[in-house]
Amino acid sequence: MKEKTIKKNELANFVAGLLSDYQVFAPAKEEESLVLKEMQAEGDIDLDIGVGPVNTKKSIKEFFFPQKERFFSYDLTKPGEMEEPVLSDKKRVIFGVRPCDVNSISVFDAIFTSDQYPDPYYIKRRERTTIVAIGCNKPETTCFCVDTGGGPFSADGSDLLLVDLGDEYLVQVLTEKGETLVNGSSGFSEPKSGVLQKRDGIVEEAQKAIKSDIKIKKVKGWLDNNFDAPFWDTVHEKCIGCGTCTYLCPTCHCFDILDETKGEKGERIRIWDSCMYPQFTLHASGGNPRKSGKERMRQRVMHKFKYFVDNNEMVACTGCGRCVKYCPVNLDIREVLKQIQVS
Repeated sequence: MKEKTIKKNELANFVAGLLSDYQVFAPAKEEESLVLKEMQAEGDIDLDIGVGPVNTKKSIKEFFFPQKERFFSYDLTKPGEMEEPVLSDKKRVIFGVRPCDVNSISVFDAIFTSDQYPDPYYIKRRERTTIVAIGCNKPETTCFCVDTGGGPFSADGSDLLLVDLGDEYLVQVLTEKGETLVNGSSGFSEPKSGVLQKRDGIVEEAQKAIKSDIKIKKVKGWLDNNFDAPFWDTVHEKCIGCGTCTYLCPTCHCFDILDETKGEKGERIRIWDSCMYPQFTLHASGGNPRKSGKERMRQRVMHKFKYFVDNNEMVACTGCGRCVKYCPVNLDIREVLKQIQVS
């Protein structure tokens, strides 16, 4: 791993210099939230917004796994003909995302790049994307990334990781993609004496700021043996089944496939779905194995912290805190997990 530094007043020039070869997405303010927006020209996005303590409202998963995606379209007046979408070949940079979002990519890789069921749409988007992450000097009170195996400066999945040192950034060059970005700019220099020690102090303080202290292994052990525990009878009662938690989650990947037709024409699409919806497991017969909030809440917790661990040796949660921050009834997944670990 190489390490470089870049002055803050050089960062905008660095990102703007990417526009000729890449689509560049960076954080921008939209009403009261941060969103990832495509840059069109130098200076049209305030890059400094992306280095504050606030995460983007939506995660980066839609850049690899769109909310709605067309597989093909057809016209019955032209038998045997189908039109498939043409994915862009242009490379892209996603700039200023947090380590919790980047860590979620390992979950999607396990699902969509498996030898058994490789997803060509996901794989192509993944291959043409370079990710520049920014560590979190001041994690939010809803963050619990340390508990799920990550951290406010976790480098897993990033091509470059920036650490805010005040008037400059320390840049960790983690992959060949990241090295290509750095080599194409003149704004980088070697770290001066004391920079790495300053970085270590910032990382330590940020990790201490996360107070949730969830024991994921203990949670998994309880879930292994308590599918029918009375605990599930009441833990779901606040939930209104809106699906906000799953749609904002950077690791949730449930989807439905539909054929939409009008007259002689139609298309097959993939759209996001949610295990918190009553219709998610509704059978054509009318039967439903998860007919109440109890079964649906149990499924969400079991999938993230047991089933996915059993199959992939990682939890399907990065501790980003979006489900905590934006739940309309304040159902805090951290409190659910704490109840489990003391049971």
